[in-house]
Amino acid sequence: MITEQDLKQAIAECQGVRDPNANTCIKLAAYYIILEHMQAEKKPIYSYAPPPQADYISDSEFGMKIQGKDTNAVLAVMDELMSTISILNSSLYNGVMRKLSEI
Repeated sequence: MITEQDLKQAIAECQGVRDPNANTCIKLAAYYIILEHMQAEKKPIYSYAPPPQADYISDSEFGMKIQGKDTNAVLAVMDELMSTISILNSSLYNGVMRKLSEI
């Protein structure tokens, strides 16, 4: 498997060629494209975007509490709650899971 270090070394070798020809330039371009692709896979999806916010609107206490909050943070709290409900009240948990499956 090609590593980033391998690509960086190959790029350095191409850049160090005294009289590069078309073949050297093609290799260099290919190495840069592969390196860029490998690095893009490591970047998070929302790296420069603000976190998604809950735009759910409800007059309930829950709806008002989550309005404008980071959706991932809200879902983390809900995930913890659902894990607890699965232990304490399995029929309620199963009902919620059914409703989510139907969405």
